Amino acid sequence: MSDYSEAFDMPGPWFAAHGITMLAYDQRGFGAAPDRGIWAGGSRMRQDLSDMVTAVKARYPGLPVFALGESMGGAVVLSALADHDPPRIAGAILAAPAVWAREDMPLSYRVVLFLAAHLVPWLKLSGQGLHIMPSDNIPMLIKLSRDPLFQHHARVDQIYGLVNLMDRARRAPEHLIAPPPILYLYGAHDQIIPRKSAKDTIAALGRRATVVEFAHGYHMLLRDLDRKLVWRTILKWVDAHLSRIPAMPSTRISSGIPPAKTSTLAAHKIAARAGRSSKRSEQNRAVAVEKSHRSTR
Repeated sequence: MSDYSEAFDMPGPWFAAHGITMLAYDQRGFGAAPDRGIWAGGSRMRQDLSDMVTAVKARYPGLPVFALGESMGGAVVLSALADHDPPRIAGAILAAPAVWAREDMPLSYRVVLFLAAHLVPWLKLSGQGLHIMPSDNIPMLIKLSRDPLFQHHARVDQIYGLVNLMDRARRAPEHLIAPPPILYLYGAHDQIIPRKSAKDTIAALGRRATVVEFAHGYHMLLRDLDRKLVWRTILKWVDAHLSRIPAMPSTRISSGIPPAKTSTLAAHKIAARAGRSSKRSEQNRAVAVEKSHRSTR
């Protein structure tokens, strides 16, 4: 739960070259957003996502908008779909969504977290010493370790808030009403979100989600060494829905797949981060990207 919009600096230009606008923003309390280090609350984050989708639609009227959320961002997207007024999106892409709910945690974890959040909410913790590998892309991890906008410590009440959000995301499937198409991506080597939590969420989603497991994938799928395989999978799924053809079946991927054909619609290619944009020509597709964070075990 430490990341920010920089998480999309790698995939952004690639998707732009394939006709998809990628717009990323920092969640409140993370990156360069206001109140850094302070938990804004799941409801506020879900409202921010809806506002982002509304803003993207206003900027690109008539274009389909997909929401892509990684880790904590995936939890925001999934839980938002279960709200009484979910964001109006063409599809949801969940990359290693944070769905490690309390019910899957040891009792000792739950008790300690509850007490700490209510007695010493200001206490800051880090993941040092846990020996968890969020990705196999070591140069990228080294870069993040030196990034001043990457959050290297988290307040206990932030972690408590994240667990509340993961609880809501884990229960979201039972509250979905006519959801948009959903693509659920996860890595076989994810050391952040327990496999059982991911599997239980996938089972609850049932036929409402296309599921792809990456045999060599870790938690930070969009930046792993095999990241282009993930990007091509997302592009293929988006193109399938834009072209009104049957969705790709759930599967397990261990090697490369051929690049998807781009849409036949007129393409405009923009890669943008919060506070930055690049000018190009006219656009056929837009992806609103929910900011991702690493969840902490």
